[in-house]
Amino acid sequence: MKQQKIKKVPQRKCVGCGEMKDKKSLLRIVRSPEGEISLDLTGKKSGRGAYVCRSRECIKKAVKEKRLERALEKPVTEEVYAKLLEDLPDGQ
Repeated sequence: MKQQKIKKVPQRKCVGCGEMKDKKSLLRIVRSPEGEISLDLTGKKSGRGAYVCRSRECIKKAVKEKRLERALEKPVTEEVYAKLLEDLPDGQ
């Protein structure tokens, strides 16, 4: 009898609440090699990434405590934060 291989589900830590969650359930924010910060809906953009829950509360907490800036190793402007909240899928 062959044993079924159990596929591991990748886990990532939310920079807002600090909880470990499935990678697919989180949003990826990426700093490109050129220094541009954007929302990565595909999860495949190149650059330094940070993960955050799909909730305004987690994004606001990451902003307030400058956790996103530390994770991306670059200062994040108010315009970028506004765009991230605006680009949230499903209007959350």
